[in-house]
Amino acid sequence: MSSTVTAQDPRYDLLRRGKNARFPAKDSDAVARIEVCQNADDVAEALQRIVSAGMRPTVRAGGHCYEDFVVNNPGGAIIDVSMLNSTETGPGGKGPYKVGGGGMLGSVYTELYKKANVTIPGGSCYTVATGGHISGGGYGVLARQLGLSCDYVTAIDICTVEANGKVAKRHIDKHHDADLFRACLGGQGSNFGVITSFYFDTLPTAPQYISNAGVNFPWETMTEEKFIHIVQTYGGYFEKRGKDPDTWPLFTFMGLNRRGPEGSRGGIGISAAMHGMNGEPDLSIPTEFLDLFLKCGDALSDPNPATTSHQAPRRGDRQQMSPCVAGKHAFSTRPWLDATTGGQGAGGGNGNTRGKYKSCYMKKNFTTEEARRIYKHLTREIPGVPVSGIIAVDSYGGATNKPHLAGETAMPQRASVMKLQYQQYWQDPAEDEARIKFFDEMYTDIYSANVDAQHAGTPFHNEYYEGCYINYPDVDMVRYPFWGELYYGTEGLYPFLQDVKKKYDPNNIFHNAMSIRPKA
Repeated sequence: MSSTVTAQDPRYDLLRRGKNARFPAKDSDAVARIEVCQNADDVAEALQRIVSAGMRPTVRAGGHCYEDFVVNNPGGAIIDVSMLNSTETGPGGKGPYKVGGGGMLGSVYTELYKKANVTIPGGSCYTVATGGHISGGGYGVLARQLGLSCDYVTAIDICTVEANGKVAKRHIDKHHDADLFRACLGGQGSNFGVITSFYFDTLPTAPQYISNAGVNFPWETMTEEKFIHIVQTYGGYFEKRGKDPDTWPLFTFMGLNRRGPEGSRGGIGISAAMHGMNGEPDLSIPTEFLDLFLKCGDALSDPNPATTSHQAPRRGDRQQMSPCVAGKHAFSTRPWLDATTGGQGAGGGNGNTRGKYKSCYMKKNFTTEEARRIYKHLTREIPGVPVSGIIAVDSYGGATNKPHLAGETAMPQRASVMKLQYQQYWQDPAEDEARIKFFDEMYTDIYSANVDAQHAGTPFHNEYYEGCYINYPDVDMVRYPFWGELYYGTEGLYPFLQDVKKKYDPNNIFHNAMSIRPKA
């Protein structure tokens, strides 16, 4: 039976919160109780008690939800599945593989590697849990080489609520509740129920090694012209050369940090990581990529670049960098598991940092006007507003862009070459309004450059963009009547998800500001 934590319990103050310190916005928005479950039976029983009591259930696995969809639930209850974290293999480390919906990615990577030398091509924030990540179409540094994590799922265990209010435990796949199965491969399981396990008949072999190097451009010598040259060099590679299969083991990250008050902080950091499946990687391709930036002027060789946006920006270490030399980059090579998890596979606790996020899929290189607007906002000073932030530009495409999978999953973005995440972090609640306003103004302006008037302010699907990523939810987008298409495409996926919602959650038990809207 699940463990029930109420306001009288000493654990309540911690467990009522998530990783984003913005939520719950005030004490009165917090849940009445948290049900900490240890297995699928616990989940079914807890969900039944909550529904029978007329309470709203929300679901938490890792607690990383970017918006207020989980912990802002006044009078409701959180179903916490973080203890459903086992990772199992078949005999001799073979498939099928079973991963609990509460398993943290770092722990899952470690267990699959040690037990079977396989992996899931998932994310780089290793305390994110599988439940939300995979069902939202999770991706990471192996996505170009291996595809999305949801592309490998062959079955799911999920608890739903019938029209009569009774909880149903379902084992779904392509042959059983196939419509719900597809919907949970990118359409977020929390739209329809509570996912307790994922199954994979086969998984790809884990890489042996990863090699990484980078270049850095300081803000103190940056100009608009140079900035445009840098970002178009990056984007141009993936619009053209990056589509070639021999480049798919290459994952790159470009961090566009806002210029700080001293001018020299942050800057533009670019990293190139190459995976070696059978021994140490061939460095010719990442060298080819990094060499391109020598034409942008004063590129510094970074021996320890940030490889994802989840690594904190480093300060004051530019003295360790030296001018780039063509063909001679400071690559470091490490065993894949060590480099991937870095000891982050376990851990709990909740955040004390406030955050706001936005996203964009890009099908082409940055246009000059788009790059100009990005530069304007990264350098814009607003008196009295301590804005900060980073635009994280991940390489994309490769194995993710298999068009037929758009019809087998709920991930329609199968033509993009870059994926952007806008991130801003702060700690003082008094800064919320000004920071969120700045972020919204920046995003709206940037995505009015290459978009028609009807969809201005968003990266709506056109020749340049492929919408937004639902695992990076942004409630600002709900102001647009087409927000469902923005996240789920224009080829009929959103109406399909509405049909699934009406069939498997007819009473709209599982809802939030960006959940699938039931058809009338």
